Amino acid sequence: MTFTPPLDDALLIDTHVHVFRKDMPLVHNPRHAPDYGFTVEQLLQTMDANGVRLAVIAAGSPWGDYNDYTIEALRTSSRLRGTIIAQPSIERMVLDRMHEEGVRGVRLPFIGMRELPDLDTFDYRKFLRRLVDLDWHVHLHLDGPRLPLVLPLLEKSGVKIVLDHIGRPDPVEGVDSEGFKAMVRSIEKGRTWVKLSGAYRLGGNIADCTRALCREVGYDKLFWASDCPFVGGENDTTYAASVQWLIDTIPDAAARRRIFGENALAFYFS
Repeated sequence: MTFTPPLDDALLIDTHVHVFRKDMPLVHNPRHAPDYGFTVEQLLQTMDANGVRLAVIAAGSPWGDYNDYTIEALRTSSRLRGTIIAQPSIERMVLDRMHEEGVRGVRLPFIGMRELPDLDTFDYRKFLRRLVDLDWHVHLHLDGPRLPLVLPLLEKSGVKIVLDHIGRPDPVEGVDSEGFKAMVRSIEKGRTWVKLSGAYRLGGNIADCTRALCREVGYDKLFWASDCPFVGGENDTTYAASVQWLIDTIPDAAARRRIFGENALAFYFS
């Protein structure tokens, strides 16, 4: 379904939220282990309370490829799209069924891995080709300094790329880091987008990095996201603060409209 926002109403699309139940199985040694649930019903209530029209559920690394609840959540509302976590051996027919349910990409939760997977193996090249054929994207979560190790192979595959949390730039080197430069180069090649999300996790200079990114690449490849319910940082921010952060960081109202919703509408919901 294609959604058309009213002309007199600013469209808000949250491109990064999580849903989960307290009793879902966790992977071994997860980065986070929430002792609570955040259901799709709570998500929709939160969206309504904050004027958010549509949202994208991001697969959460603590639950690995247990995508069952994400897909169940997508079935509840046409306001939602989602990403999954999958092994590269997953079959095309499974991906096709997930597409019908509203899945539009695969999250690669590589952050924190001591050794990154070899994306040049046959399994990964086959996997990425299947995503290209579906017109899906890879949703990459990786620390900025290691982006130069991964982006070239993803770019070579032809898959669309969405980078999490402003590319998690190096907190010391910032815009001068090789990771930030690799992110800019990748966006300029035309098939990479970036989520302006998770600022509360990223340190004091992240607003400056965000403005520098906008100067380098413009606004068409940027999405806004809240990161709700802020797993691991529940006491560090609020939903309203995630909206206000973008307003404070991007002074151009027309640019904000694109980042808040227009870009995501075309990418996830067209």
